[in-house]
Amino acid sequence: MADEGSEREYGGLGSLDSIESRWVFQDEEDESEIYNDGTDAGESGDDSLPRDGMDSDDEDNAEQRLIRTGPRIDSFDVEALEVPGAQRNDFEDASVMRKIALAFQTLGVVFGDVGTSPLYTFSVMFSKAPVTGDEDVLGSLSMVLYTLFLFPLVKYVFIVLWANDDGEGGTFALYSLLCRHANVSLLPNQLPSDSRISSFRLKVPSPELERSLKIKERLESSVTLKKLLLMLVLAGTSMVIAVGVVTPAVSVMSAMGGLKVGVAAIQQDEVKMISVAFLVILFSLQKYGTSKMGIVVGPALFIWFCSLGGIGLYNLTKYDNRVWRAFNPFHIYNYFKRDSTKAWRALGGCLLCATGSEAMFADLCYFSVRSIQLTFLLLVLPCLLLGYLGQAAYLMENHADTKEVFFSTLPSGAFWPVLLIANIAALIASRAMTTATFSCIKQSIALGCFPRLKIIHTSRKFMGQIYIPVMNWFLLALSLVLVCSISNIYEIGNAYGIAELGVMMMSTALVTIVMLLIWQINIIIVLSFVFIFLGLELTFFSSVLWCVGDGSWIILVFAVVLFLIMYIWNYGSKLKYETEVMNKMSMDLLRELGPNLGTIRAPGIGLLYNELAKGVPAIFGHFLTTLPAVHSMVIFVCIKYVPVPVVAQKERFLFRRVCLKSYHIFRCIARYGYKDARKENHQVFEQLLIESLEKFIRREAQERQLESDGDDDSNSGDECTFSRVVAPNGSVFTLGVPLLADIRDTGKTVAKESTSYGHEPRPSANSNLSDAEQSLEMELSFLHKAKESGVVYLLGHGNIRARKDSWFIKKLIINYFYAFLRKNSRRGITNLSVPHSHLMQVGMTYMV
Repeated sequence: MADEGSEREYGGLGSLDSIESRWVFQDEEDESEIYNDGTDAGESGDDSLPRDGMDSDDEDNAEQRLIRTGPRIDSFDVEALEVPGAQRNDFEDASVMRKIALAFQTLGVVFGDVGTSPLYTFSVMFSKAPVTGDEDVLGSLSMVLYTLFLFPLVKYVFIVLWANDDGEGGTFALYSLLCRHANVSLLPNQLPSDSRISSFRLKVPSPELERSLKIKERLESSVTLKKLLLMLVLAGTSMVIAVGVVTPAVSVMSAMGGLKVGVAAIQQDEVKMISVAFLVILFSLQKYGTSKMGIVVGPALFIWFCSLGGIGLYNLTKYDNRVWRAFNPFHIYNYFKRDSTKAWRALGGCLLCATGSEAMFADLCYFSVRSIQLTFLLLVLPCLLLGYLGQAAYLMENHADTKEVFFSTLPSGAFWPVLLIANIAALIASRAMTTATFSCIKQSIALGCFPRLKIIHTSRKFMGQIYIPVMNWFLLALSLVLVCSISNIYEIGNAYGIAELGVMMMSTALVTIVMLLIWQINIIIVLSFVFIFLGLELTFFSSVLWCVGDGSWIILVFAVVLFLIMYIWNYGSKLKYETEVMNKMSMDLLRELGPNLGTIRAPGIGLLYNELAKGVPAIFGHFLTTLPAVHSMVIFVCIKYVPVPVVAQKERFLFRRVCLKSYHIFRCIARYGYKDARKENHQVFEQLLIESLEKFIRREAQERQLESDGDDDSNSGDECTFSRVVAPNGSVFTLGVPLLADIRDTGKTVAKESTSYGHEPRPSANSNLSDAEQSLEMELSFLHKAKESGVVYLLGHGNIRARKDSWFIKKLIINYFYAFLRKNSRRGITNLSVPHSHLMQVGMTYMV
């Protein structure tokens, strides 16, 4: 068989299959085998195509049923096997030294924010609710302790971290997880073949499946619910970015505030100027990446946590150790009973002890779940508890000294060393939400909800470690504005609480849907989760909103602006895609254009980039009318992100024939996960694409031969018209492919491919080969010759403008806001670094 070697290549991975089966939806009419390269028999063979040679646009209308497939390879494991030195998702293959280094990086990246919260939590808390007695201290401390237990520990460490999308965290990872299990995406480019990617790993049916299917059906049938879900995700992401602005400001200013305790002459304005200088240095170091920075600053955070715990023990032994009674939650009840208004105001400051909880989930792409859980339980939480207990012990005897509580509790001989460590820890803490912001933005770009930006991968081993220059300097500018415009740390602390609670509430809502739709756990557990955490978060949120007029409204305005940017981009992208689907060309029109325009075929391969996953894009007709010549082989390339973190290389490309075999026109869907690093240059991309196309042609020929059962090709004797074209150097070539203008009977004519560009096509010298094998060899030879003639990238820039009769708001959004974002965003082809000599661009405007 011609494909024997290919079969050996596919079969070679059989021993690596996971023992776990998976459940997928399969077309009722398609029960064929699913191949490892992502092209199943129903997609590879022409039986899945209409008999006129076109690919089917009715793929989504086929009935589907839930079937159990055989063991599959997890795509992340495939990547780890193929990429030398790449670690797997859970870092299970890491050495002991690597795990220790990973733990230090976890401290420096994930826990810097929550670790520096003792610098300002009690100060902000008692600025809103002044201390009048020991019971106030015990009540406030009890609130802090149980806030730490409920939010960082129970909600995030024990629950939310397990809602990750194959090691990826954050609001958009939750959205991707939901999109994979239900058709809730508003962008109509889903294909049934997407669910056959091995890393989908859908949930095995359970007793709660019926409830889950009802929720799934309800979500898929309601456009309103889909929009509401998207708005929850966008709101959560905008709050994450807002936290990325506030975190550096509050961390650095709170650490620098210690100078006022050590040096009485320093004023607040001077603290601001020093904070600005440190922020500029901090953001300038972001480009060096998470691994390099994490391994350097990890030991510094380890020293900080040890110092925090040691200072807490010192204060417990020196001052009133009755604060241990605060573990009794009855003190919270007494606090609210004595003065409910003061206790309610204190809630806004109390939440600051849990800031950085979302970073544990959003930064999950950098580390494993186990490393975060163990580090928090064994080091971070005990040191935080000791730190807060020590401060409360000091306040039991010094009720009035609440402005700089942490620095006031330091032993006189340790003040300056601890101040230095605190400032280093604050700088490190500022990076926790910045890296989380980068991760969320990358996910949102991949899922079509944020303008495309330049993304730099800072690690060769871990694909999730990235740096986004534009957002880095944008966050710096906004942090500086926040520091300079808000008068003190208490106002920034309130802004911090608003942004953090916004993220928490969105995460609670999305995890609840994950529990119902994907985890399919008992409804009592789900309701308990919602009632406890969403109820507490709304209570905290009511407290921070009470002080929104003190300047913290700036962060709300910023979050709203970010939300509008993401929503407008998603709305415009969806409208553009729907318009391109409606305007796609019919095959009859394509056949008519050739004779009417005198279209000729030139040597080489033309890669026409478009966003359509099905159908012939209208931009192709625009190419023909603008320049009535096409290459001897045309491939419509669609770069598509599917809702999985990583797509294996063997599943990257999905091919189909668009027309009759003689046209040599294909569609290629290049599928990427939102965690994939598109680092390949255009030569590597071309090589991978051509190799995948060759495999597709071989498999198609093999299936045709099996179906025909040895019958002779009835079209083998048909005549065809061959075309002579002139290359740029003046040489005359004869192409074994008819001109579009020369095709008369499209239902019967099948061209014979030439094995040489310089000669007329001739029968193969090996008379023992069958007609099918000769046809295969000639087509592969044609492919190689076309590749040797060169590859040209045909880029169609489709723009949209609102119709004249559109309502005013739509004109404003499409013609100005979306047009501005699109003009200033990064082109999708930029990642391939295609030289200008290989580019041909045509613009087209759609009226929507």
